[in-house]
Amino acid sequence: MLRLHSLGEAALVCELPAPATLAQQQRIWALAAEALRWRGVHEALPGMNNLSLLFDPSQIDMVELEMQVLSAWPQLSAAGIEGRRIEIPVAYGGESGPDLAEVARHTGLSPAEVVKRHSAGDYVVYLLGFLPGFAFMGGLAPELATPRRKEPRVAVPARSVGIGGEQTGIYPLVSPGGWQLIGRTSLDMFDPDAAEPTRLRPGDRVRFVVESMEA
Repeated sequence: MLRLHSLGEAALVCELPAPATLAQQQRIWALAAEALRWRGVHEALPGMNNLSLLFDPSQIDMVELEMQVLSAWPQLSAAGIEGRRIEIPVAYGGESGPDLAEVARHTGLSPAEVVKRHSAGDYVVYLLGFLPGFAFMGGLAPELATPRRKEPRVAVPARSVGIGGEQTGIYPLVSPGGWQLIGRTSLDMFDPDAAEPTRLRPGDRVRFVVESMEA
């Protein structure tokens, strides 16, 4: 059931109950694409199981926008966005992935098996958030799920690949963070001067490729 609530006078939040699934995210992406065609809606921001629509109250009021959302929602397909397929090379372990051993300890797997299973996954970018270009990805093998660090790092190196709970992701910039770092990629995730500043976008399918591994 889609729940709607206002966020100030010029934003509407459309929210689905947990848990987040790919099918639900795909319908959210479809709603975002549809809403951007409506009069007065100037931005659509997908989140995890939610969508924020920013609009101009002088062109459309909150009640009218809510009616449009509720009318469109049942007709949207979960086929969603046809994302690109992108490979991300990763140097696992060592200085690039200082928490690989901790993930192995928590999961009961060897570091090599953690790397094997992580790089075998077929991941989908659910949303960008937290930092510009930070992609939250679904598709992590359940046995690799590892809680975040009890004490977050003050500065996680840019391009670090981590596991946070049941998700995996890549830090695009130096930032505080508590995800378990298992590797690092050589690819930039965010370039503010590029025509498309973020390398990844919602709906993309990602595979991690083992570039090297150090236990």
